[in-house]
Amino acid sequence: MDRTTDRASHAGARAVWVAVLLVVLAGPAAVYLSTSAPAGLWKQLSSVTGLVALSGLVCTAALPSRLRGLTRAFGIETVVGLHRQLGILCAVLIAAHLAAVVAANPAQVALLMVPTAPARARAAVGASVALALLLVLALERRRIKARYEVWRWLHLFLAVLVLGGSALHVLWLKQMVTDAVMGPILAGLGLLVVAVFVMRWWGRSVLDRGGEFVIQHVRAENPTVTTMVLAPRERAEGLRFSPGQFAWVRLQRSAVEEHPFTIASSAHDPLHTEFTIRGSGDFASSVRDLRPGESVWVDGPYGSFTCDAVPTEGLVLIAAGVGITPMMSMLRTAADRGDQRPHRLVYVARDTGDLLFRDELAMLRRYLDLEVTEVLRRPSASWTGATGEIDVALLQTVLATVDIAQRLDYFLCGPPSMVDDVLGALTAMGVPDDHIHTEQFDMA
Repeated sequence: MDRTTDRASHAGARAVWVAVLLVVLAGPAAVYLSTSAPAGLWKQLSSVTGLVALSGLVCTAALPSRLRGLTRAFGIETVVGLHRQLGILCAVLIAAHLAAVVAANPAQVALLMVPTAPARARAAVGASVALALLLVLALERRRIKARYEVWRWLHLFLAVLVLGGSALHVLWLKQMVTDAVMGPILAGLGLLVVAVFVMRWWGRSVLDRGGEFVIQHVRAENPTVTTMVLAPRERAEGLRFSPGQFAWVRLQRSAVEEHPFTIASSAHDPLHTEFTIRGSGDFASSVRDLRPGESVWVDGPYGSFTCDAVPTEGLVLIAAGVGITPMMSMLRTAADRGDQRPHRLVYVARDTGDLLFRDELAMLRRYLDLEVTEVLRRPSASWTGATGEIDVALLQTVLATVDIAQRLDYFLCGPPSMVDDVLGALTAMGVPDDHIHTEQFDMA
């Protein structure tokens, strides 16, 4: 498949996913409006806002369920961003639903009195409170200093409360569920949520026998960064991916604890898979303690952050810290493929101890049209290279040896603050948005 055909297929996949999302989100309310008997404005509005909120919760739950086609079509950042936006929309719709219920009959404000309210109202209040807590947890994640595992399980627990409370509210309300048209639609939404959770938490971790890999060896890159090298245990084809994609890694077959990591190895050899991991927590410590022959489980690949998806004549790779991992996959793959396009790498680190893969990058320059610019945030007195921020002046220096009349694509990976700064510099340079591809370490 050539680049033009691939882009057309990519656009077609996006259109299909958008259509599916719109049908699930707006379809039930549209059917209700076209089949229900005439009612007062506030009664009708309360039903429509409640239906769209319920559909929105279903979409919000389904989006992060690791549908490979979805993440490939839009990228993980877009999917997670839409997940958050739909969560906020659901909260707004639920508030509007409550306001319309009270406006239709002011006496129904008593439904908010939880001790005396009927079960259907208590379920709705419980779901609403859980959703509010969930939004706070998601929007304030950077300020919450809890461990990732704690944050993740609390997020999931609240999501189950929201979905469970909403389902009970609809069932105990006994209105639409008994309707000949709306009843099957609501049942379909419920089955969709159940299917998503079953496949996400049971199907992939228990039924997927091809996800088991064996440790070949583990090496320390520096005191806080570890690389584990894997080979497939059962499936002979290994892990097939595009350079820059990521996968979820767990140390047990069941999906009790798992983490997303970019695949750092070359896509040219699917039987050899590497993950380079930074961290000092329990999971990172467990990775460092792994021994050859032990099993790990990999769910992937995911994501659209890959140079294989764009028709480019040259790549400018800009990374900070362990954001170098997708860039290493791209460079290693390019070397294996004999790629002659220009590659320019800008690598930001705190100090020289955080500059990973320096020897390998020097070696790769023998096989690629590659130049590496290292930038330190806290340079020593003896450092003679670039320092500080990645600004227009630095980028212009990097591009001095590239024909900027060519189509160049820019790949950015690192903390959100770094990505935002570089985006500003590229925008100031007039780089078109469709030539800039980002991945931030803020997706969970």
